[in-house]
Amino acid sequence: MGIELGDIFREYGPAYRAKYEERMPPHHLDVMRAIERCRTEALGGHAYVCSECGEILYRYHSCRDRHCPKCQNEQGQEWLEAQQDLLLPVPYFLLTFTLPSGLNEVIRSHQSVMYALLFQASSAATQKLAKDHRFVRGQIGMVGVLHTWGRNLSYHPHLHYLVPGGGLSVDGQSWRSAQKEFFVPVKSLSQIFRAKFRDALRKTELFGLIPSTVWQQDWVVHCKSVGDGRTALKYLAPYIFRVAISNRRILKLENGQVTFQYRATDTGQLRLCTLSAEEFIHRFLQHVLPKGFVKVRYYGIFAPGYRKRLAALRSQLELIFPKNVTRDLAATSEPTPDAPPSTLLGPTCGHPLVLESTIQPTGRYPPKSLPSPLTPFRSNVGACP
Repeated sequence: MGIELGDIFREYGPAYRAKYEERMPPHHLDVMRAIERCRTEALGGHAYVCSECGEILYRYHSCRDRHCPKCQNEQGQEWLEAQQDLLLPVPYFLLTFTLPSGLNEVIRSHQSVMYALLFQASSAATQKLAKDHRFVRGQIGMVGVLHTWGRNLSYHPHLHYLVPGGGLSVDGQSWRSAQKEFFVPVKSLSQIFRAKFRDALRKTELFGLIPSTVWQQDWVVHCKSVGDGRTALKYLAPYIFRVAISNRRILKLENGQVTFQYRATDTGQLRLCTLSAEEFIHRFLQHVLPKGFVKVRYYGIFAPGYRKRLAALRSQLELIFPKNVTRDLAATSEPTPDAPPSTLLGPTCGHPLVLESTIQPTGRYPPKSLPSPLTPFRSNVGACP
């Protein structure tokens, strides 16, 4: 089994906390503790035994923290199944709003305020431009998700929005389709976005901390077509539940150095990045969201208060665009360790395993080195060693 984020936190987390704990936000400490204990005996679990060979399989519970790379794999499918109301039979677009790097220091130190302003300014700018008589001419829908990282774990806060290619007319009686392969002009959108962000920031005490050059430079906004509703939602789901780095990208932990791979944005080629364990932990923790912060938000006709009217609109559009109707968001997903399949097979002999005992959580930090929760142990008894 390869190196995982939990291994790094267990090995080097104590030294990191000893050095920086007084300056760390409490929720960063909570996230570290959750990931260190995830799927270890610290959280408890179950022991299964094979009646044929006596082999025992231990499966430990998950921490379920939203920043844990082990606990987000199945969340995307659950979200997809809850998004049926957003399946309009029209083309969809993906908008991406990026902030200038000159804002990063202030954003990192005041995340709750600045992330909220990012949502507020970008959604308002898009809805304003879409209502222009030259473009959509109606009320659009938006579902947005916050991302804070670049592919090498650098700090890069930005928003992705999924929007249908059209909107509801002012009188609410008809659908206004956007132009094919075109939603709104991104240059105009970026200018409105910058102005709205600046105006909102003026109302806070943070405005004086922003370099004046930020307001003179271009702000980057991208827009691309992403297919129908089903395709678009499946496209967006990984953005929602992806964490800063997955375990499969971590290649090596050696002599206090962490090596991971990432794909270069400009060339698409795989590259390696090696950081000290301390720097790696620092980069990861800067992407931990403020406690309770909502990273997925809905606007316009996708707002929670609009869902009943949205159902009527969807029925109307299905009559207009019957060839575009799609409802199937189902996909197979593997069972989680917390919910084992009805028939669990032994990894060695392949015979069914039977639940032997429940392992009570210890509530303590796990040791630095642990066997995999899926690693079998040879034994003739069903208790955890």
